[in-house]
Amino acid sequence: MQAAKITRRSFIARLAGAAVGASLLASRQALASLPAARSLAFEHTHTGEKLSLVYAVGGDYLPDSLQSLNRFLRDHYSGEVGRIDPGLYDQLHQLQLLFGREAPFQVISAYRCPSTNDRLRRNGAGGVASRSLHLEGRALDIRLPGVALADLRDAALSMRAGGVGYYAASNFVHIDTGRVRRW
Repeated sequence: MQAAKITRRSFIARLAGAAVGASLLASRQALASLPAARSLAFEHTHTGEKLSLVYAVGGDYLPDSLQSLNRFLRDHYSGEVGRIDPGLYDQLHQLQLLFGREAPFQVISAYRCPSTNDRLRRNGAGGVASRSLHLEGRALDIRLPGVALADLRDAALSMRAGGVGYYAASNFVHIDTGRVRRW
């Protein structure tokens, strides 16, 4: 086995990469330490991906974070990326505050492209509406580890921030930024 030859150029490139990585980590930590920073963490149940970030500071959403969230919350069947309503993140943040937890939300479903939504409806998947707010990036199906599903539903209902669906048999709560309603 031959040792890799480290040239001056490759050493400088590696050093620069490490410096950029350390700078990004420091900037994330600096953002998170701001008193008005709002952060969220996620685990996607279908892709296995995890994401943790500051998505807003004060009244300002962070464009790079929103872009990362859009990609993370893409249609996990097709890979198509939609634009997620930032109001959903505020709802999730409020739920975190209500429960005093920063555990990652488990995401079951987020954005759905029209072909995925149609296919799920045709295959008899329960609860898939033809005009689902998932199509508009205005709905999430979630769980919060350590929080009873009924408690998560009740907390979401108490916020009166949009629709709340309770799917006990499938083990998730649906939240959206549509009109206030429940099912």
